[in-house]
Amino acid sequence: MSWHQKTLAQLSKLLINKEISSLELSNFFLERMALAKNLNAYLDVRPELTQAQAKEADRLRSSGKAGPLTGIPIAHKDVFVTKGWTTTAASKILEGYISPFDAAVVESLGMPSEQTPQSAGMVCLGKTNMDEFAMGSSNENSAYGPALNPWNLKRVSGGSSGGSAVAVAAGLAPIATGTDTGGSIRQPAAFCGLSGIKPSYGRVSRYGMIAYASSLDQAGPIGKSAEDCAMLLSAMSFHDPRDSTSLIDSGEDYTRYLNSSWSDQDQSKPLTGLRVGLPKEFYADGLSHDVAQAVLSAKEALHALGASVCEVSLPKTKLSIPVYYVLAPAEASSNLSRYDGVRYGHRAKEYSDLVEMYQRSRSEGFGAEVKRRILVGSYVLSHGYYDAYYLQAQKIRRIIAADFQTAFSQCDVILGPVAPDVAWGLGEKSQDPLQMYLEDIYTLSTNLAGLPAMSVPCGFSKDGMPIGMQLIGNYFSEARLLQIAHQYQRTSDWHLRSPNEVAT
Repeated sequence: MSWHQKTLAQLSKLLINKEISSLELSNFFLERMALAKNLNAYLDVRPELTQAQAKEADRLRSSGKAGPLTGIPIAHKDVFVTKGWTTTAASKILEGYISPFDAAVVESLGMPSEQTPQSAGMVCLGKTNMDEFAMGSSNENSAYGPALNPWNLKRVSGGSSGGSAVAVAAGLAPIATGTDTGGSIRQPAAFCGLSGIKPSYGRVSRYGMIAYASSLDQAGPIGKSAEDCAMLLSAMSFHDPRDSTSLIDSGEDYTRYLNSSWSDQDQSKPLTGLRVGLPKEFYADGLSHDVAQAVLSAKEALHALGASVCEVSLPKTKLSIPVYYVLAPAEASSNLSRYDGVRYGHRAKEYSDLVEMYQRSRSEGFGAEVKRRILVGSYVLSHGYYDAYYLQAQKIRRIIAADFQTAFSQCDVILGPVAPDVAWGLGEKSQDPLQMYLEDIYTLSTNLAGLPAMSVPCGFSKDGMPIGMQLIGNYFSEARLLQIAHQYQRTSDWHLRSPNEVAT
């Protein structure tokens, strides 16, 4: 097995046993990245910075100060500000911007320092492609072109964390960070045959993460397996006083349940006692036959592991789309008002006064989808429409969250699809924003409620594209979700399959 096919635990063991150095491992991935530029997974790669961090990781290991992740390479979504690398959020308006500080996620996973002695010591490979300002479901909204799905280069990779998913699926990084505002970790993970988890809101600090919708955004890992995601999430999750939404008790070991049984009832069936709920609204019109069959087969696999299955109801599922596309653009219109051409980012070359400078800078810097959402957000927040749209959406958001609590009184975890279909063709839906928005039908509600949810590979379509199932848990149940996914992956091999080699 080559290094790009190994798990984080396997790579950690190789580094501990000195069978490989971090510098060798980093150079291996840099070479693969150079050979797979056609995938457009990365927006900024700086080998000299990566190699410098790898040498520091090797020094830490030789001095006995290394942790389990020290020296393992990682790719960061271009929404996390990163010292030394550009951070653009895949937008022309931030072209060339290099931050003077690291985002909390980058800091916690990077090299330890006097200020951050608990940092994991991972090596940054570069910044990955994404939909501009994390607005999109296909990665086609990137100002630098889409990241291509390695399973089929004519298909989308999913959004907004498509570049991170492509990097891991194609073996251009062992693991990557992503963000999820309405499904942007889970959907690209499903489209690229990976595992990805969106933690409960507040688990991971948003400090230094470029904001799209502040009450919805949450960072998380995209990896080959649930175990990899658990290892990375344990290093990412901590209380950060710099972020007012960061939970006081957010840090914990998410690997602690991986190899244990759900209960002590039947050790031969590790998920005995687990109650799995199937929302009837998730298995209605609009769900493709291939996806439905794969998810229902996964349900049978969980049942074989000891879980019981029952039907639950999430009656406001269809309302999650209009609610999300009122609230998220409203927050985006506020968050993106800071990009005005004055302090940093793109400034128009020609203008006659300050107002024209604002107009031209923003018109030239923002892409079509970002402009669309800013306009929608400004509209619903405007006088005369705030009560009619924004306030009503907030009320329904509370009802959606209450529906989940009713469902969790009957089950421990909810099982459903991640998306209605597998990855579609490039350009197939980019001219119809409403059709694109409908692809988020199964993921939006968890962000609105602030719940943890993850995508787990569970099969393939007839045309060979990966399918992911979605596990949704109650607040702060990430360790249990990862346990369920890990036990499922111990009896299946969907997560072990990889696309045809795109880099040698």
